Formats: sequence, C-alpha cells, structure tokens
Amino acid sequence: MALTDAKLRSLKPRTKPYQAADGGGLFVEVMPGGALPWRWRYRLHGKQEKVTLGEYPAYSLADARQWREDCAALVARGVSPMALKRGDPVSADLPALVRERAERFIADWCMQVRKKVEAKAAEARAASTLEAFAWRWYAEVAEPGNSNPRNIKRVLEKDVIPAIGMKQIADVTVTDVLAITDRIKARGADQMALQTRNVMKRLFAYAIARELTKFNPAAAVEAQFIATAKSRDVALTSEEVGKLLRAIYQSSMKRAHKLALHLLILCMVRKSELIEARWDELDLEAAEWAIPAERMKKDRPHLVPLSRQAVAMFEELKGLASGSEFVFPSRSSLKQPIAHSTLNVAVRALDIDVRDFVIHDFRRTASTHLHEAGFNSDWIEKCLAHETKGIRGIYNRAQYADQRRQMLQWWADFVDSQIEEGRKVIIGRFGKAYRAA
Repeated sequence: MALTDAKLRSLKPRTKPYQAADGGGLFVEVMPGGALPWRWRYRLHGKQEKVTLGEYPAYSLADARQWREDCAALVARGVSPMALKRGDPVSADLPALVRERAERFIADWCMQVRKKVEAKAAEARAASTLEAFAWRWYAEVAEPGNSNPRNIKRVLEKDVIPAIGMKQIADVTVTDVLAITDRIKARGADQMALQTRNVMKRLFAYAIARELTKFNPAAAVEAQFIATAKSRDVALTSEEVGKLLRAIYQSSMKRAHKLALHLLILCMVRKSELIEARWDELDLEAAEWAIPAERMKKDRPHLVPLSRQAVAMFEELKGLASGSEFVFPSRSSLKQPIAHSTLNVAVRALDIDVRDFVIHDFRRTASTHLHEAGFNSDWIEKCLAHETKGIRGIYNRAQYADQRRQMLQWWADFVDSQIEEGRKVIIGRFGKAYRAA
C-alpha cells in the first residue's frame, strides 16, 4: 500500500531500522532515533543502487514522489543518481531534458546538505545558550542536590534568564553578571544579589566541567563587592546548617578539619578554644572537656559537657593526632596546633549556596536555635561562656551541668537531623559509634 501522511506520522522507531514502502522503489527508513530519511532503490546496468533524498517532513511525500520520477527518468537514460550525488559530472552528451533533470537533482541534493548543516548549527547554538544550559544544570545538578531547589529556580526565572538567557554560555561576561547583581541591589535586595551571583557561579562551574566555556564570570566577582553580611547579623537556618555540613563532609578537606568544624557547631566554643585544645583537658569517659582559664576569653575555666557525637569525634581524632599533645596538631610540627586561619581557609574553599558567614557565627546559630526550641537562656549563656551582667550575675553561680548536658545532646541530635534531611551522607566512622550508644 502506498504511504500517506497519516501513516508516516504514525511510524514509531524500533531498536533496529526498518522500512515503509511507497512503491516504485521509493521507501522511508525508520531509524532508531526517530529520523525518517527517504530512499530510492533501483537497478542500473544489472546492478542495484540506492540513493537518499532527505528526511520527512522536511521533504514531503509529494516531494519524494517527484524526486523518484526525476531519478527514474535519469536511470532510463543510463544516468546513475547515486553517481550524481557522489559528485560525478553531468555528461554534455545527454539530451537537454535529461541534463536539466540531472542538474536539478544535484541542486536539490546540495540544498538538502546545506539545510542539514544549518539545522545542526542552529541546534548547537540553541543547546549552548545560557537558558538551555541553565535548565540542563538545574535538572542534572541543582534540583537533585538541594533539599529546596525552588529558590534556585526562582533566581533563574526572575533575574538570570530574562537578562542573559539568549546569550551563548561562552559569551557571558563579568559585565553581564554585574549588571544582574546591580539591578537586584537597586531593588534593595543585597543578599538576594549575592545569592544570585552564587547560583551563577555554580552554573558556570558546571559549564566549564562540560567544556562549554573556559571562564567563570561569576567567580570573578568577589562576594564582598556585592554584599557584606555582618557577622553579628548572621545565624544559619536549619536548612543552611545541613547544607553546610553535607558540603563539609563531601569536600576534599582533611578529615580532622571536617571534624573540627562539626565540633565547633556542637560544642559552642570559640575557634581558638577548639584548635588549641590538648588531650589532657578531655575526659572522654566522663564526656567532659575542661578548658583552663588561661585559654578562655574571660580568664575563667569553662566546662563543656560532651554529647555522644562529640565524644565519638574526639575518639576518632585521637587516632589522627599521631601522639601529639594537641587535638589538632600542625602538619609541620606535632608540638604546635594548626594555624588560626586553617579552618577559615577550608570553609572559604567550599562551593555552596549558603550566604556569607564566618566561623564565629556557629555560636550565634546554636544560640538562636536553642532559644527558639525553648531552652533556658541561662543554660545557653553558660554554654557560650558568657558573663551574666549585674546583680543577677553576681549571685547566679550555678553551672547547670546536667541541664547543659541534656541541651547539648538535643542540639547534637538536631544537627544530625539536618545533615540527613533530604539526603543520606556518610559522615564517617564516628557515626556508627554514637548511634550504637
């Protein structure tokens, strides 16, 4: 049966190519990828040949049938359409009508090639626009890798794609990024401008990995030039706590540094109090850490009740300390602790969608969440080693040891739940240790 447009549209690809015939040697071949090229099979000088026109629907059924008739007329005169398509010259000895058909055949074939080249070029340009790549990145990386990807989608839809969506990914400049962030800042939304820059930075990092560009224009714009978060204003949300710790444990930083950052959040101590910690200050059997007065800001000794998670981390760190008296010995010498800048450098190297913060904000973050959970303010202030001002401070010498131990265990469990929210992350051997407790 002859083909019809309805039948052509109904043809479905299979794992292997197959043919649907129209008659007279004309057929369409259904390719596994869905393409439908027209082909014509004929015999010339006792040999079977086959020639291809182009794809349906770019070449309609009527086009293909006319092409078949032109080919048949050439074959009747001993001219091979396959040879013409290959580029063999048209003989001057042929009758004018045959030569005209042969030349038309060549012209049609050249047009077909040109259309294919132009279509592929247009397809390549469309695939490498920022809009096309942004949604590819969102589907492949951002959406699966974030517990709340709607914020990223909103950034793309509201500010990024309307501004530079039609540009080629490799043509986006630092000026383009600044124009977007400046426009957002003009709305009075400095932190949103910074978040948008961070989204673009991650997007272009993926584009570099996919070899679509060699330059990250968003990374060239320092965060401080967009918005500066004041340390005293920052307390990470529960979602940001989880996102941060997941990024820490999935990073390439040293294991001891990962545990140090986690302990800073759990123990609510200052950075210097942790990195200068010595093993003789810790009683892991009693789950206590006694920081001497000379290492405290207010020159008063401070007792830190340790959660099960913190004890297990310190036990692991014991094996990483190589016999040093310090919990976090320097790489260059076991007789001194790591530098004060070490953990800051490790945090700055993380590529995460979390607003700017400093390590000291971990204490404010813990305080904020504990207050919101309804814990007694005196217990929290004692964990932070803050002085209570006025007459109340003079008479209130209670240590609240038991209450603080229960509160810090609740806090460690809460932080755990944020790490595991939306994604399972293997955070290390200590995980099994404290879960078995």
